[in-house]
Amino acid sequence: MASPPPFMPPNLQRIIWLASFPKSGNTWVRTFLANYFLGQKREIGINALREFTLSDARFDFYQRAAQGRYPADADIETYMKIRAKTLPLIAGAREGTHFVKTHQVIDVIHGIPLIPPALTAAAIYIMRNPFDVAPSFSRHTGADLDTTIAMMTSRQNIVSSPTGLFEVLGRWDQHIDLWTSAPGLPRVTVRYEDLLADPKKGFRTIFDFLQVRIDQQQFKKTIRATSFESLRKQEDADGFIERPPGMEKFFHSGRAGGWREVLSDAQVTALHTAFEPALRKWYPELIGETAEIAGRAGA
Repeated sequence: MASPPPFMPPNLQRIIWLASFPKSGNTWVRTFLANYFLGQKREIGINALREFTLSDARFDFYQRAAQGRYPADADIETYMKIRAKTLPLIAGAREGTHFVKTHQVIDVIHGIPLIPPALTAAAIYIMRNPFDVAPSFSRHTGADLDTTIAMMTSRQNIVSSPTGLFEVLGRWDQHIDLWTSAPGLPRVTVRYEDLLADPKKGFRTIFDFLQVRIDQQQFKKTIRATSFESLRKQEDADGFIERPPGMEKFFHSGRAGGWREVLSDAQVTALHTAFEPALRKWYPELIGETAEIAGRAGA
């Protein structure tokens, strides 16, 4: 089986970020890549993703960096100082380039970069329209929709965990802009909706970027093994170790356009108004419909 892509990393410049705003398809892409590269003999289940991809939210790495004394009550400054020691451990945890999941925005906090160029080889950036992100993110955090939309539209959107780790997300549009315009970053950008509509075409785009020659038989097998229905059945049977406490299902529906059945006109208006420039750039097919809803809500 082919190994992950042939970028040649100098020193610890090994991380290929699998980056996204939360609930944008990151887990699906990780599962696909894991099953393609490691799944020749067996399928890689959702609870075995650690065998293939790391995450920049792995608490065990922060504990190592803090010599076993990571403070559960850490503030963001303390987190950033320890993160600066943690990411080299993550980068060096595998030989050559390897994939690392992140939801962090590209930013500098307390003088420390969240995504250090010195450890970065490339990035795969996955986006999803904000109207579908909002209800999914709401289920993920347990917050109501209005609170979730307020978070998504705030530059101060920072999520903390009980272990004292932080995810600096910022606004949905800011997250996309900073990842897709970062100077000097080799990257490919894919929309969740396009992957869903045509997985063969969407994942080929990723593999072309990674300079990986596709094994057609394995590629077709992986598409079948990582369908949303397959992932949902796995969760129903065995649970999912990444599902937050209190969340009923991680793999809820996965379809595009479900927001039409969930969001109120006022909620659609809030998202449309906050993100209109980004929507025009990345989701022009939603502009007319959501503008009409916004106009109706304001009437």
